[in-house]
Amino acid sequence: MENYIERKNPNLAVIGAGSWATALAKLLLNNCGEISWYIRNKRVLESIKTTGHNPLYLEDVHFDTSRLKISNDINKIVNGADVLLFCIPSPYFLPEVTKIQNLKDKFIISAIKGIIPGDNITIAEYFHRVHKIPFSRIGVISGPCHAEEIALERLSYLTLSSKYRETALNLCNLFSCSYIKTIPGTDIFGVEYAAVLKNIYAVAAGVATTLGYGDNFMAVLVTNSFHEMRRFLHVAHPDSERSTTKSAYLGDLLVTCYSKFSRNRTFGTMIGKGYSVKSALLETKMVAEGYYGTKCIWELNQKFNVDMPVADAMYRILYGRENTASVMKELTSKLE
Repeated sequence: MENYIERKNPNLAVIGAGSWATALAKLLLNNCGEISWYIRNKRVLESIKTTGHNPLYLEDVHFDTSRLKISNDINKIVNGADVLLFCIPSPYFLPEVTKIQNLKDKFIISAIKGIIPGDNITIAEYFHRVHKIPFSRIGVISGPCHAEEIALERLSYLTLSSKYRETALNLCNLFSCSYIKTIPGTDIFGVEYAAVLKNIYAVAAGVATTLGYGDNFMAVLVTNSFHEMRRFLHVAHPDSERSTTKSAYLGDLLVTCYSKFSRNRTFGTMIGKGYSVKSALLETKMVAEGYYGTKCIWELNQKFNVDMPVADAMYRILYGRENTASVMKELTSKLE
């Protein structure tokens, strides 16, 4: 691994300014002393510069602006950093990353819990295939880690993954603090796809809750969703050392399906109430990755042919525009 990752205070830049980016920027600013931050939205940029607060996300978080280098010029931020932390929602990832002129010698960390729509590849796959970045310079953040709780400094566990364990351990040192426990991992593709899948299942949980299904059914739904996730990962990216009961897989699934902070569950509750997909997306303040992930996984599964009744049901509801209650009732006969 490059020496700059091992430095106590690497030249690090955060790309994105949503809730997840804001929470991680706070964490890294405390850990690293100084960071750079690419913020496309001029209103957000000016507010952080003048008040130290993001006016759209996690408004209570305060930043010491004397230790921030902020710009809406992505190349200015990228060129001045060695380590790039990407926190852009997957639907907006390509329009931003294609602006970058040079990624040579950069270390990439993806905190994006989504898949690139249309291309149907994960962020790590994209940087490796398109930009020829070696896996020795790619890391992935995963685990049950809602931005709201990290911003509140509630104890959370992050899994930092790289194909190389030494790299993962050094990434753990970068993010570890009094309220963040870090776990090294080497299954970068597994945790990326698990993050996509758990968002789909959280949409299903939201739909089921609104339609009046109770806790007993929810337990069965989430259990079946977990088995679906495991089957898909085994076919899409086999790994004999993978343990899907770890927090990066099962833990993230549970918190996303049950938490009040889950934007995907919230999106699902709106669908269950009868909102159109367009209306629900507009009403949800933050991006519901589960909506986009549903189509990506369905398209990928045309090749893999994994038995995925829960994910298929969400595709029929969100993209097939089938009757929500009827599809969910049919799903109940496929669970066990």
